Parts: sequence; C-alpha cells; structure tokens
Amino acid sequence: MCGIIGLFNINDEQSMRTEALKMVRKIRHRGPDWSGSYSDEHCVLMHERLSIVDVEHGAQPLYDTKTKRVLAVNGEIYNHKELEKKLSNSHDFQTNSDCEVLLYLYDEFGADFLNEIDGIFAFCLYDPNTKDYFVARDHIGIIPLYIGWDENGVTYVASEMKSIESYCEKLQEFPPGNYYKNGEFTQWYQPNWANEIPTDAVSLPKLKKALEDSVHKQLMCDVPYGVLISGGLDSSVIAAIAAKYSKKRVESGDAEEAWWPRLHSFAIGLEGSPDLKAAKIVADAIGTVHHECKYTIQEGLDALRDVIYHLETYDVTTIRAATPMYLMARKIKSMGIKMVLSGEGADEVFGGYLYFHMAPNKEELHHETVRKLQKLSKYDCLRANKSMAAWGIEARVPFLGKEFLEYAMNIDPADKMCSDGKAEKYVLRKAFEGLIPDEVLWRQKEQFSDGVGYNWIDSLKANADEKVSDDNLVNAKRKFPIQPPTTKEGYYYREIFDEMYPTNEAALTVEAGPSIACSSPVAFRWSKEFEKMDDPSGRAVAVHSKAIKGV
Repeated sequence: MCGIIGLFNINDEQSMRTEALKMVRKIRHRGPDWSGSYSDEHCVLMHERLSIVDVEHGAQPLYDTKTKRVLAVNGEIYNHKELEKKLSNSHDFQTNSDCEVLLYLYDEFGADFLNEIDGIFAFCLYDPNTKDYFVARDHIGIIPLYIGWDENGVTYVASEMKSIESYCEKLQEFPPGNYYKNGEFTQWYQPNWANEIPTDAVSLPKLKKALEDSVHKQLMCDVPYGVLISGGLDSSVIAAIAAKYSKKRVESGDAEEAWWPRLHSFAIGLEGSPDLKAAKIVADAIGTVHHECKYTIQEGLDALRDVIYHLETYDVTTIRAATPMYLMARKIKSMGIKMVLSGEGADEVFGGYLYFHMAPNKEELHHETVRKLQKLSKYDCLRANKSMAAWGIEARVPFLGKEFLEYAMNIDPADKMCSDGKAEKYVLRKAFEGLIPDEVLWRQKEQFSDGVGYNWIDSLKANADEKVSDDNLVNAKRKFPIQPPTTKEGYYYREIFDEMYPTNEAALTVEAGPSIACSSPVAFRWSKEFEKMDDPSGRAVAVHSKAIKGV
C-alpha cells in the first residue's frame, strides 16, 4: 500500500513542489519505506512507498525511458505477467515492479487497457511532452483516491483527503471504476451484471475455483504476509485457501519455495469475545501461527480520534468496526507483517447480511447487492484499507477481485436467496464444505463490531451519551446543516470529524442516510420490522437460527 500525490496545471514549480512535500507528509504512514518525486513546470508527483513487490528496485515514480511518461501508483497488478505478454512493442523495463507495465499498456492501448487489469489501484500518469495527465481508480474503489480543484485551476489528486482538503475549493472522492482525462470523468468499469438480472445457475466447483484463483494470485508478495480471521465464514475461508497456497512463491509460478515459511493469522476482540473463540478453531484447523489481539474498552475509546482521522469518515458503523481493526493493525505491524488478506466483500456479493432474509424476490436481492458494491468504497473498502494503512500494512480482499466478481455476480440471484430454510451465503458455505470446521462454516453472520464483543457497541453508545446532551442532538441540524447526525453517537463522531476536516466539501465525501444491518435506504423499506430498529449494526436478527444446514 502506498500514498500518492498529483498536482496538475500548476503555475509555479518550486512553490507547488514545496506544498506537495507538506501534503505527502500527511500520508507517509501509507508508505514508510521510501519517498520519490517528480516535478516540472506543469506537474508535481509524490510517492510514499510501501515495498511489497520488487523491494529492491521498485521505487516510484516509474519512468518510460522512450516516451518520458511518468507514473505514480498505489496498488497491485495481480496479472502483470499476463499483461506483459499482450504488449506488441519492445519496452525498456527498468524494474520488476508489477506496476511498471501500466506505462507500456497505456502507450499501446490508451485508456482501453484498464479493462484488462485484475488488480487494485489508483494511479497518476503524466506525459511531460504533451502536458496531459491520466488518473484512474480500480473497479470497486478498493484503493482510496480523492480529487479536488482550487480557484486557480490546479487539479489535486491524493490517496487520502487529509493531504489536499485545505487547498481545494471543490473536493470529492474519485469515483471507483473511472478515469479522469482532459477534465472529464469516464466510467471504464461497466459490468453487465450492474444493469441486468443474471441467469447463470451456480456451479459450486466453478465458484470454489474462482475464489481459490483470486486468493492465489493475491499472494503475490515479496515480504512477510498474514491473514485476518474474524471467526466468521468469509475471512475463515480466505485464510484456509491462503494456507493451501502459502508454501510456494506466486511470483515464481509456484516453482520456488515461499520466502516466508509459516503463515501467520490474526484475530482481535475483547476478553471472551465470540470472534476470538471461533478464530482459534479455524487457525488450529488450517495450521497457521495464530495471534490473538485482545483490547480493552478504554483502549478502544482512546483510539477513536485517531481512527476518525485516518478513516476520514463519521459513519457510525464504519468507525465501530474500524477501531479494533486499527488496534490490531498496530500489533501486526510490530511483527514485521506488511500485507494481509481479509474477507471484505462476500456479504455484498452473496447477500450475506441478515436483512437479506427479508428480500422479497431475487430481483430485489440482486439490485441490493449491486447497490452495496457500488458504495463499498465509502464503507468496508475504506475501513479495511485505511485502518491497515495507518500502520503501513496493505489489505487485500480476494472476494472483490475483478475476475471473481465476474463469476460470482453473474450467478442467478435465485441461488443466493435465503429461502426454504437456507442460511445466508448458502452457496458459498456449500462450495467450501470440509475446508473449515462446520461450527464456523455455518456460524451466524454478525457485524465485526458485534463479534469482537457485544459490550463494545454498548460502551460506544454510553460514551457518546456522556459527551453529547439531549439539547445538542435536538440542535444538530443547526450545527451540522449538511447531513446532520440523528444519534448521540453519530453526533460525537461528527464533532471530531469536523474539527479535523472542517470544510463542507469534506463532509460531503461521507455517505449518509438511514440503514439497518448495513442495508441501503431502499432495502430499509423491505420490512416493517426495521421501523422499530435504530442501530445500524443490525444485531442478530433471529432468522439465521432457523436455517436448515442440509437443505
């Protein structure tokens, strides 16, 4: 995981370079291993590197020696070796970095090459000959990116909002699956499943292989890596698949022994949490070197301000879940781990949240999964990336791999319905029967913020009740005219956020609206039961317990 800064259409190279250095210091946590830069009279590029692939020679920015184009990337290109084979011309590769191929793909194919990438990325590409620049973000927005403009026409691009907020008259999240060229956004990622109801019946063997392939390619890594195990289905399956492939080095085509001999797994929770217990069962079954990270309520409360600073959000659910993840990341970093695999995305792809039991038909279920995926950059992707990047760790999410999504989202949503006694994510559970212990394979879905210990959410609410008065909440619309909070907990987080990010533009980068159990506002209307609920965590709705395993 790295941090990038791009300034374009500048009018004073030296002064803007000085400002860019100030900006990039604010995101150095994302890339503590090295700093690189490029500047001319029209552009400044800054790069803070977290070295994952080609540790010795992959420093950025990267340069095309023939065209003189310059590239700064945050991300990983999993299929870079396959992409190199598609090049027709000879190119002077300077490194073994997985990212360098982007320079030459752009040279030969222009923007069309984006559809060929299987990876996670945000990058700036600049041509000093034409002064043109090209900025792009991955298909779902796994890698964060922001863009803004000042009153003088300078364009600002940054991995995190904190770098550029104070400079921009207008600021927004860079839309996932888009590129920016000649002053315009173009949506390059337009899968058929986003606009059509799929009709392909699920094949459990194909589903299994698609996810195994996604995990396998994401083990591309030259440094020590690990797996996160929450104790739920999704992370446990990812960890088990990773354990299967961890003995060989992916970059060698599995011909060489892995550089790091043992796979380490990590879990976090309060003392006695259900997640810690379940994670230990999985770790013992798959044979990882397992580490339990236990935290106290006070440690979590003390970290809230730091979490909001790093996440750049005031969303309640995201902050609840990110705080223990942020604490765990620090422990992971202390052990020399630089990359982890995580299970984000499965609930969105397979309809895994408990409210999906209330989906009235397959069409509604599919539309909701699409809505959830299209907003994931503001929630789980943001949480996983920024809570880990705060300590210089890269989080990879195989369930959101582009090729895996292509298969999984083209499954007939009838096969994803929680009907006839089936548990949520039934097809995923069936596909991986025997890989992990049944007691975890069929464990009820819980929000991460619940699974770490039920007292966590209760304590967060109590903490907010102490700090926010009834009058404060009544007058929330006056203090926060843009997206005012509706709960004391939301008010407390919003106060902290606005202190750190005071502009209206910053506030508008956060998604806001009613939600139960992570539902979209549309799905919120599926059930009258939701009208009685006011907690976005969606504490266990007693539907899963009725599911019949053998159906």
